[in-house]
Amino acid sequence: MSRGRGQTAGIAKGRLDRLCPVTDDFTIRPIDVLDPEQDDAARQWIDVHASVQRELFAERGSAWPLEELQALHRTGTKKRVDLAAWSCGRVVGALEVQLPLLDNTDAAMLWLSVRAEARGRGIGAALLAQAERIGVDHGRSLFFAETEWAEGGHDASESFATAHGFVVGMTVVRSEMALPADRVTLGSLVSAPGAGDYVFDGYVDHMPQAWLADRAVLQQRMSTDAPTDGLALEEEAWDADRLREQQERLLSAGRRIVETVARHEPTGRIVGFTQVSVSASEPALGYQQDTLVLREHRGHGLGLRLKAANALAVMDALPGVTAVRTWNAASNEHMLAVNRRLGYTTDGWSREWQKRLRGGPDGTGEA
Repeated sequence: MSRGRGQTAGIAKGRLDRLCPVTDDFTIRPIDVLDPEQDDAARQWIDVHASVQRELFAERGSAWPLEELQALHRTGTKKRVDLAAWSCGRVVGALEVQLPLLDNTDAAMLWLSVRAEARGRGIGAALLAQAERIGVDHGRSLFFAETEWAEGGHDASESFATAHGFVVGMTVVRSEMALPADRVTLGSLVSAPGAGDYVFDGYVDHMPQAWLADRAVLQQRMSTDAPTDGLALEEEAWDADRLREQQERLLSAGRRIVETVARHEPTGRIVGFTQVSVSASEPALGYQQDTLVLREHRGHGLGLRLKAANALAVMDALPGVTAVRTWNAASNEHMLAVNRRLGYTTDGWSREWQKRLRGGPDGTGEA
């Protein structure tokens, strides 16, 4: 199970075998990624997650740099508990338990990875057992995790997930758009007839203060209007302060942000947006973040126009970006069709898994 976004140097299987024979001996200890004295361990921990991405996608793996994860740990919207599995003086397994504090407070999101050469020794099962204990200790009964695989491959973690009581809540398509794209084509999509009472505006890095209230509404509607299929997630609570804190956190971590919004001229309200962020550690790769048009303003092609306009904005503001990567629910046929028109091609898949422990608040057994 993996949800990686980082890149640091890894240990090849052969070298690890020479350092230490493969045994069943391992220990699990807490790790504090914010503690400077644990910096080496923290980098090994993040590289365990990154190694799974390299295994799945080679150089096209999506991975978090440690510095961005440290910025996330400083936010007050989630409590994060991290554990590392050690063998022969090296980190071979990594776990993060994310505990939302503002909404979905019965849930825990898991990020669990084990190095390929250390599998088959019970490390993943031991980390998962610890994750469930941590969740229960914090009053959580619903657990979420993710598995991934490359286009043309298969979900190698499926048997692990099902054996431990997880069920599929949603299947997700991963795809990528090459940049620079044809400006004339993108411009024609933005200006095609039919936009009516809507105009487009945008920013780079710093969201205008006057937009925060409307954008907070859109961010909250992401949790209700975007497809979640069978995932048992609740509506998220967003306001201007939470949105401002999120933006500041991204910028403090070295991320660049390019966002385009759609404004309804008769009311002056922002009714749609799309955002791409770019990590300082991967300046050639943009991550497509949320895209949403309020339900009551759909039917005008705003989603396609927004993403075309934002692609142009990324090309202008960050010309070093050569690709934008996105993830969409496989059931979201409309957005997948929009992406195909923009030139996105599928290169991977993921599954969102969930499990409710016995005695959960709804009285159900394990799911």
